This record gives sequence, structure tokens and C-alpha cells, in this order.
Amino acid sequence: SASTFTIKAVVSTQSTGDEDYDEEVEEGIEEELDQDDYLLAKISDIIHNLFGVYGEDFVQVFDKLTDYYVAMLAPERPSLEHQWALCVFDDLIEYAPNSAPKYQQHFLQPMMVYLSDTNPGVRQAAAYGVGAIAIKFPGADSPYKDFCTTSIPSLVNVINAPASREVENLSCTENCISAITKIFKHIIGMDNLDEMTLVTWLSWLPIQEDEEEGPTVYGFLMDLVEANNQHAMGKNNANLPNIVKVLAEGIINKTIRAEEDAELMSRIQVFMSSIQSNEHLWSAILLQLPETHQVLLRQS
Repeated sequence: SASTFTIKAVVSTQSTGDEDYDEEVEEGIEEELDQDDYLLAKISDIIHNLFGVYGEDFVQVFDKLTDYYVAMLAPERPSLEHQWALCVFDDLIEYAPNSAPKYQQHFLQPMMVYLSDTNPGVRQAAAYGVGAIAIKFPGADSPYKDFCTTSIPSLVNVINAPASREVENLSCTENCISAITKIFKHIIGMDNLDEMTLVTWLSWLPIQEDEEEGPTVYGFLMDLVEANNQHAMGKNNANLPNIVKVLAEGIINKTIRAEEDAELMSRIQVFMSSIQSNEHLWSAILLQLPETHQVLLRQS
């Protein structure tokens, strides 16, 4: 199956106007690629579920598969293999963190490199892994502190890329925002973030699509708000309208979900109530928001 990617690369470089170009051949390759993707996805799902159920106890089985997934991370292998191999190592980090350091020589360097891959699925899998490392190995003395902080420029580059908010890239971009958020929260600490860093981070919000990563990002925003972080709130609370708008947008687009994210919703409601108690301030904020947001907030 790996050979089909090599053929695909050759076929793709040919002009459609080439008389030797064979659409049937390409269609056949596309079908084979789809089959490869399906199989890799299914195997990855199985390993994900086994890690989820058995955690560290699954590592002895995974150990027998390691060489296979390490080989899939090699630069010459196709993007699909890079993506699914990274997903498997992500699961190792997330569900068996005590065993993950044993394999770090296999996944750390590829994870860093593939943050800059041309394929959004590969970038997303790499970004998710960085965030998982930040969560599972937290603190200023984390053995992976340098790795996490060094990854930030690559994550920022993905977020700031011209097409980062296009449909095909959006999920990857939001995973990168979440990964940086996890590094801020678990490795660096919000008290160590300067004004420019937090203003830049706020400019990336709201999360538009990713329901799984939304609570992480909005939860950190609430950490900042509840701590009355002046870099986030702005001089004379100048950023309050934007913070309210971001939270309202999250509720509207359902990246903040009332039932699934009940604790987060409760924190947001307490925050909104505290602002509403100042009628003049609340009215001034509402005037700066779109009508859809005003309607939602007046109903809350």
C-alpha cells in the first residue's frame, strides 16, 4: 500500500493535458488511497480504544507494534502514515504517560518536525501530541518544558498562516490554539505571560468548530478572568467587550455546550452576572456586540 503513494506522487505531477495521462489509473490509485486511509484509521481507532480501556497495561502489547509505527514516521513515508502514527503516539502519551518517556526518542523529533507539515491532518496530530505532553507532564520543572516552549513558534506559524481559517485547515488551526493554551496553563503558568502574548492569544478566539478543544481554550480564558489578569482584561478593563463577545460566540456556535460543559457554563454565568450587576457597564458592552450576541446575552 505504501507504494501507491509513490505512484500517486508521480501521477499528480503530470499535466492533465499530457497525452499519456490516464485518468482511470489515477482513479484506481485514489480508490487504493481511500482503502489505505480507511484501514489505517480503523487500526488507529482500535489502538485508541485499547489504550483508553487498558492504559498502561496495553503498553506491553503496543511494544510489539512500535517498530511498525516508528517506520511510518520516516520522512519518505506518505502523509497518511505520518498522521496515523502520530495519533497512536498521542494515545500513548495521553493514556499511558508513565510509559511514554521510554518511547520519546521515537516520537519527539518527528512531532516537532510535522508541526510544519503541508498536510493539515499531520499538523493536527502533531499539535494534539504537544498539548497532551503539556497536560501529562506539567510544571515549570517538566522534563518536556523545553520541547513544549520550543514548539510554540511552529504552532503560531500554523495559526497565522493565510489560509488557516479555511475549512480544510480550521480543525488543525484550532488544535494548535488549544496546544498553546495547554502549554500556557500547564507549563508556563498564566502569571508568567506578558501582555503582548495574551493579547495575541485572545486575537485567535473564538474557537469556531472544535467542540473537544473549545472547553480547554475557554476554560483558560475563564482562569484569566477569574484571576482578574490585567494583561487579559486590559487597561481599565478595555478588553471586557471582546471577552464577552468571544464567550457568547462560543455558546452560539456550540463550542461551549450547556450540558456537556456544565462546569464551564456555570463559571461563565457567574462572570456575566457580575458584569450585569453594573448596569452602565453592561449596557456599554452590549452596544459593542452584534445583534445575535445581544439577544443571547439578554436571555441569559
